[in-house]
Amino acid sequence: MPITALVGYVVFCLLAFGLRAVLHYRRTGTTGYVGFSADPFSVEWCAGVLFAVAVVGSGLAPIAELAGLVAPWIGVGTTAGYALGIALTVIGIAGTLWAQLAMGASWRVGVDHEARTELVSRGPFRFVRNPIFTWMTFASAGLVLLTPNVIAIASFVALLVALEIQVRAVEEPYLLRTHGDAYRRYAAATGRFVPGIGRLE
Repeated sequence: MPITALVGYVVFCLLAFGLRAVLHYRRTGTTGYVGFSADPFSVEWCAGVLFAVAVVGSGLAPIAELAGLVAPWIGVGTTAGYALGIALTVIGIAGTLWAQLAMGASWRVGVDHEARTELVSRGPFRFVRNPIFTWMTFASAGLVLLTPNVIAIASFVALLVALEIQVRAVEEPYLLRTHGDAYRRYAAATGRFVPGIGRLE
């Protein structure tokens, strides 16, 4: 179902990256896009590159399949798998928007190491520290089920690696520096991506 996957991908990008930026601009006067200024081949740079590869690859996967450049993995595409893919994509998009809105003015794409934003622990942040990334993973997994080809799977793996690097090596150190004990207490009680899992000691 590459057409369904492509529609889901476009809707996700329009809402999660486009609409959220417009809402943030109306509220703060900025788009929330910090930019990509890390030193080449630094940890933060690698996370950003992998994330970009994942986002672009997720869109290329259904296009390549429609063009006949790649074929779905034999035996993977089933009616049940497609239904689950649609469900995960829709849930992932809705959850991503919920988590983004819960961040309010603290929402950013990237990390501004000089900024001091509110430590958000409301809404989905009560259950996990990185709900936007959790829900993005749901949506990405859904797109893989809709176009189970090598590009989609590679993009999903790139996303998982990018998120792990970004959170562990970039965002958590920044939050610890910025919020200190408040973040330590929050992180000790709240899982990283899944409730109860990945809590900081």
